[in-house]
Amino acid sequence: MRRILLALILLAWPLSASAQTAESGTAVVGAADAAAIHAVIERQLAAFQRDDAAAAFAFASPEIQSRFGTPAAFIAMVRRAYQPVYRPREREFRALVEGEEGPVQKVLLVGPDGRVVMALYSMEREADGSWRISGCALVEADDRTS
Repeated sequence: MRRILLALILLAWPLSASAQTAESGTAVVGAADAAAIHAVIERQLAAFQRDDAAAAFAFASPEIQSRFGTPAAFIAMVRRAYQPVYRPREREFRALVEGEEGPVQKVLLVGPDGRVVMALYSMEREADGSWRISGCALVEADDRTS
């Protein structure tokens, strides 16, 4: 249990400051990068839906990969702690905004239990120009207008 809690803290940590500034609504990247970020998140969500641990893990930043070590450990953590991400009933991409450490993509998710949350995906540009997910924090959403 302690290990799971530590994993959640480590995943959410990069977003703690970002989530505070994300409300400014300032766009941080151009249309091509925004589309690439959207595609990365969509592909990871699709990989979770297929239980394709290796594919889902490939969209995580090198730091996240090093924290979990294996695709199996990563998907097991997501399965336990991020049910709305692992098995969303619905998803709606919202604003891509500036965080303290880079772009933050907001995605409204309806989890398998009907709970509505806002997922805040922190994104990291890699040396080759590609985008990877460097963290995801779930914030309770009162309804679908959040």
